[in-house]
Amino acid sequence: MTNFIPQGKTIGIIGGGQLGQMMALDAKQTGMKVIILDPTPACPAGQVADEQIVAPYTSIKAIEELADKADVLTYEFENVDLKALEDVANRAYIPQGTRLLYITKNRLREKTFLRRAGLKTAPFLPVHDDVSLRKAIKMLGYPAVLKTSEGGYDGHGQEVLRNDADLPKCSDVIASGDCILEGWVPFKLECSVMVGRNEKGDTTVFPVAENIHHNEILHLSIIPARISTTLQQAAQRMALKIAEAMNLRGVLGVEMFVTDSGEIYVNELAPRPHNSGHYSIEACNFSQFAIHNRAISNWPLPKIELLKPAVMVNVLGQHVAGVRAVIKDKADWHFHDYGKAAIRHNRKMGHVTILTDDITTTLAEIDNTGIWIN
Repeated sequence: MTNFIPQGKTIGIIGGGQLGQMMALDAKQTGMKVIILDPTPACPAGQVADEQIVAPYTSIKAIEELADKADVLTYEFENVDLKALEDVANRAYIPQGTRLLYITKNRLREKTFLRRAGLKTAPFLPVHDDVSLRKAIKMLGYPAVLKTSEGGYDGHGQEVLRNDADLPKCSDVIASGDCILEGWVPFKLECSVMVGRNEKGDTTVFPVAENIHHNEILHLSIIPARISTTLQQAAQRMALKIAEAMNLRGVLGVEMFVTDSGEIYVNELAPRPHNSGHYSIEACNFSQFAIHNRAISNWPLPKIELLKPAVMVNVLGQHVAGVRAVIKDKADWHFHDYGKAAIRHNRKMGHVTILTDDITTTLAEIDNTGIWIN
């Protein structure tokens, strides 16, 4: 018997950032109640939810309170305490379980899982100290990327190594805990695919997004990706294969590299909605947030349709003033502001989605504003 969560029930979300906010907005529209657990009062998700429990994520008491009040539990980021979730599994329905988090919150486990599932990844080796780093470099060669096994985002907790002169930069990364050294993949472009699956095993997959990064932070996504239809379909099949291998419940973001020769390597997994899927709010018949909520509630999953090509561009702290200034001139731009209290350099403050008939013209329009120079 499957767990069906009807309208009027309560979704509990661990994490109150912008992903939680957009999950909550969809849930409210669908007729669900939402409770957020986040330590920051009036966090982005808390602003639109029915209730917010203000407490640290590590608070067992707060997790138990959320579990008792919610009919289904989910999360908006990877660094959730696995033991805390396991402790409340008998008090609340947690469709995603803990195996998904266990795999995806550790890069070594994630890469190992992907290899065992028959998918291509960059070559990799574990690194624990300077000695194992040098041994790994001897085997994998330069260039390579050293990353913390756990934590790290938007370029934090990693270093690109091009020669021995870069080794001194690794001390802080290694000091933070176990690491992984990944060999370099000579990619032509980066892309991602969002995939959803419910408890019954229904699956649905989104279009392939082409992602462009600035300073290791996602700058913009182009949908559909500028690759052949054959490669797009191959990327979608890979995402579906991963979803099945993981017995996925909810939405999963699959980040990939595409090489000049048309090979696709899986880079990372995100066990939740993903920044590169935000375009789906306006550009698809169902957003990634709608599919996540439907999947964890075990509602049937629709076939995703791209209603119109789109470009999604991130608004970081340094872009906020410029974006606000052009609102009066951009009738066709969809503006999203996450309602974060403090504006900081490189902090994700919002995004803009532009539906378009001409990707090249739209990219030029974005550049011509001068907003995203920095």
